[in-house]
Amino acid sequence: MKTKLIGLVSILALAFSVLAGSAAAQNASPSSSNTTSSPTRTDQIVYFIWYGNWAANISQQIILADFVSGLGSSPYFQINQGYPDSSGQVPSGDIAYGGGALDAYSHGASLSEADVADVVANAFRTGGLVFDPLGIYAVLTSADVTVIDSVTQFCLTCCNLHGHSIVNGSDFRYVFVGSPRRCPGACATQFQSPNGDYSGNYEADSMASWLAAALSEVVTDPYDDAWHDRYGLENAEKCEGTYGTTYPVTNLWGQSAQANIKLGYRDYLLQQNWVNGKKGRCGLSR
Repeated sequence: MKTKLIGLVSILALAFSVLAGSAAAQNASPSSSNTTSSPTRTDQIVYFIWYGNWAANISQQIILADFVSGLGSSPYFQINQGYPDSSGQVPSGDIAYGGGALDAYSHGASLSEADVADVVANAFRTGGLVFDPLGIYAVLTSADVTVIDSVTQFCLTCCNLHGHSIVNGSDFRYVFVGSPRRCPGACATQFQSPNGDYSGNYEADSMASWLAAALSEVVTDPYDDAWHDRYGLENAEKCEGTYGTTYPVTNLWGQSAQANIKLGYRDYLLQQNWVNGKKGRCGLSR
């Protein structure tokens, strides 16, 4: 469901590791050699597709790769284990970062929801990413790219969304998160951000918050038929725009910002998630 408005050498080495990684229209057909995952594996790997103009934005890529790397097994993401499916199986509270690929406008600068899914399928076709039946593919768009069709308009009806599609007879899950630079008044969580520097990384920090929400929703409700409240809201949607207790941090540019969670060595300001139970609440942990 859509969520309304989820030293030089060291730097270069880290950038290379982020970009190198392991790097819908329906019925796309990648070659069988791209299918490398064991069907018995239970971990969930998140793969990034940097869509649009990202080649020079290494710092933003590093921030979001660090974010997903720290999110796995965190108390925040383990909230999602409170949402069993109809058979009683609970989602994994663990995810890991699996690398990413660049896509310089293969589908133009105006995407439909079907185009978002086909951006993922295109990464399989071109060999940019492996097909992983247990993976989650995140399409992250630059500020000059929008998603708009008859039911969706980025910046107006959503800042992110999630869905699923079929490739070579197998289902895959995906999420979309757009750049808040396109509509900072709607999709930016704050303008002086915890990881901000000279390049103004409020973009990446805000995307981290929307990505957290989208990932939570895609693992608890991958087919739009699982948990929701009586108003049709998914878990992360119930806590949209709420942050709980925050604390001040000073970013690399000397600016004061607010954060509410530390993952790895970075601070972030994340929207809370709904903690399921008799007395449900918005929180950052169960």
